[in-house]
Amino acid sequence: MPTPTSPKKRSLMPSGPLRRSLRAAGHHLGALVQVGKEGVTGAVVRQLGQALLDHELVKVKIGTESPEDRFEAAERLATGAGAQLAQILGRTLLLYRRHPEKPRFEPLPRAEPAAAKPAQRTRQRPPAKPAQRTRQRPPARPSHRTGQRPSARRRTR
Repeated sequence: MPTPTSPKKRSLMPSGPLRRSLRAAGHHLGALVQVGKEGVTGAVVRQLGQALLDHELVKVKIGTESPEDRFEAAERLATGAGAQLAQILGRTLLLYRRHPEKPRFEPLPRAEPAAAKPAQRTRQRPPAKPAQRTRQRPPARPSHRTGQRPSARRRTR
């Protein structure tokens, strides 16, 4: 894949199903970190790092009074916090860093099996399906006119 030349595209993570799901999940989030008139400082990067550890997906709002361009601020925040930039939408950034223990969006990397054990494949049963509840139909009530069941009535017209 050729590297993007646009500064907007250069800092974004590669597109794919993960980025699509991150953008969808981040749509409803509120901004947890705000960059103000001081710009991207060490305190803002530390706060972003803690927010990423707590939430894994964080929206950041860049204030209009920030001395840095939104793309420069996005790149500095992503590199400073060790995160990936999923989206830049106006002055709002969406940053992602996989949780080390309980990731929500990516599976944990699989551990390699021990070399001492021989590779045996055992056939496992599929999980049992829960018993489906069948809804019983109530008995047909007699018609109020004829006293017969509705299916036995004839239409007269």
